[in-house]
Amino acid sequence: MGERGPFSLAGQAAIVTGASSGLGQVIARGLAEAGCALVVAARREPALRALAAEIAGGGGRAIAERADLRDPGHAAALVAAAQAAFGRLDGIVLNAGVSAQGPAEEEDLAAFRDVLEVNVTAQLALAGAAARAMIAAGRGGWMIAMSSILGRRAGTGAGVAAYAASKGAVEQLVRELGRQWAGHGIRVNALAPGYFPTAMNAPMVATHERLQAILARTPMGRPGAPADLAGAAVFLASPAAGFITGQTLAVDGGMSCW
Repeated sequence: MGERGPFSLAGQAAIVTGASSGLGQVIARGLAEAGCALVVAARREPALRALAAEIAGGGGRAIAERADLRDPGHAAALVAAAQAAFGRLDGIVLNAGVSAQGPAEEEDLAAFRDVLEVNVTAQLALAGAAARAMIAAGRGGWMIAMSSILGRRAGTGAGVAAYAASKGAVEQLVRELGRQWAGHGIRVNALAPGYFPTAMNAPMVATHERLQAILARTPMGRPGAPADLAGAAVFLASPAAGFITGQTLAVDGGMSCW
């Protein structure tokens, strides 16, 4: 795993949140295949342990850490876990997130605040804790946040005001953190996936007609596949992206082109 080269992550260690399912698992597998040791974190421990065992079975290194991003202590705990397990922290993937659906005129403001708390505030908390460790170590590092097509386009269907607002905030946060931490050699970028078939996205395609409508908005005419996102994540984490920071890479089959 992780043969040395411009896309290799051999010798590095990273944290991946939201790794118990969906896109978090996809990204964790991709980083592990590129040679990165991982702390995989989420609320569901059995799924995390299974992922860590899978990575170890393939020759990689991973430990599972339960983490709830609503807990203010999660950031320091995850950074400490990475340093204890691997002696270093080179990167983080800020993937954990939640959503709320419904028409904006009936928005539950408590739910709206919760989405922003998990998708924005908690992400900044972990980014800050990781940056402090990276600055102290003096080796630089990388961070990948998760935006969405809904960070740059309005949604369809019932309405996702909270989620769309949170992803717009993530993209601006990436630009600001990239600017602030560039002098320390820390690169901060984001991925903005289009439609990938995951449990979170299942309500988007409750009917065949809804799926076809989404694919009609995607010039490549298909959903995203695991390799599509894993490859983009490995690129942003790798030395090959060493002069890229403060950017959001759309992985959406062209959906954001129009």
